Amino acid sequence: MSLRVCGAAAVVVAATLACNKGLEPALAPTSCPQGFVGVCGTVSFVGPLPDSTAKVFIVAFDTFPKSQNDLFKFKPQPTPPNLPLGGAPFFYTLPVPAGRYEWVLAVWQKQGTLTPTNADTLLRETGFYRDKADPTKPGVVVVPGGTSRDSIDFVVDFGNMHRVCYYFPPCP
Repeated sequence: MSLRVCGAAAVVVAATLACNKGLEPALAPTSCPQGFVGVCGTVSFVGPLPDSTAKVFIVAFDTFPKSQNDLFKFKPQPTPPNLPLGGAPFFYTLPVPAGRYEWVLAVWQKQGTLTPTNADTLLRETGFYRDKADPTKPGVVVVPGGTSRDSIDFVVDFGNMHRVCYYFPPCP
């Protein structure tokens, strides 16, 4: 083999090793960004997106709402981050201050103008972070001071959405 061919082969091998997976697609984040304060995790989607969808967003409540009036005491205020409308699992970040959160959930909103009086008509709980010991209950999330809480993963199930009155009966 000539010196020129050996040299070219050595350059190709060196370049391949130097790439160190550099030509592969970038992976989605799997943990909270450095310095972020809040909650992070992955949301997976199940079922077809309803035609009347305005948006899907994530919110957190310090305490589980005790009445329909408490539904507008979520964090972050005034506008929670929207999720993509279905598709592949999505890594989310929810900027909330340090504290204890009894309910971290995804909310589906129907098209229309939302007011406190029509929440049962336009909003649906469509998935929430669940307690590891009892998956029928919401899991408590604690965000330590100045840091974030990672791996708060849950499923958004468009085929199993709950009206507000599911939590605050009676349903008409």
